[in-house]
Amino acid sequence: MIGIILLAITWLLLRLEHKGLNEIGLNKPTQRSIEFIVGLILAALFCFAQNGLLALAGNFSWELNPQYSFNTALDSLRWILNSVLYEELLFRGYLLYKAIHYLGPKAACIVSAVAFGVYHWFTYEVIGNPVAMGYVFILTAIPGFMFSYAFLKTRSIILPIGLHLGWNIFNILVFSKGPVGEQLLLTNPALTTESIDGWSALFINLIIPLLLPLVVILFLKFSSQYNKQ
Repeated sequence: MIGIILLAITWLLLRLEHKGLNEIGLNKPTQRSIEFIVGLILAALFCFAQNGLLALAGNFSWELNPQYSFNTALDSLRWILNSVLYEELLFRGYLLYKAIHYLGPKAACIVSAVAFGVYHWFTYEVIGNPVAMGYVFILTAIPGFMFSYAFLKTRSIILPIGLHLGWNIFNILVFSKGPVGEQLLLTNPALTTESIDGWSALFINLIIPLLLPLVVILFLKFSSQYNKQ
């Protein structure tokens, strides 16, 4: 619901400037559909890679949750969609569009990424724990920069939404990592991810997720399609 409200506010603000939602890339349906699907699949692949490596390193398996239901999946998907649309419209919507104009592309993307990282200190409730704050900031600000850079290069919010949804749907709804509780897959034995040694945990939980932003940013930076716009 809040995503729809933010979209309406974005539309109103743009209308006051005699512009439309095409300014945040709600246009070119064929191109945007491809960007959305590619972003969704790419993020999902990295998420599967991370959680598959966790299973190997922790000597456990992912097994179907016997208590899982269609209604549970629907409620969780609704929550994920709403949270992603809210975050993308807030951090990569009208405000980033205006920040690029006033601050310049690089500064705007950095400011958006930093704000995204700080925002997650509150959503993850880690204020006051410096180690956790640093870890959360790295894991959210760098993807935040990827989302902002994707908005900048594609001139659209659609690829950021696809990437964000791809990760969150599979990490939360499939692998049960999030605030909505147990979902489709559970670890067997339970809680064995905590037994993975430090270096393996660091590589799998930090390096693997951050490879996704690296791949996306490098592609967009050197793509002839997005550099001729």
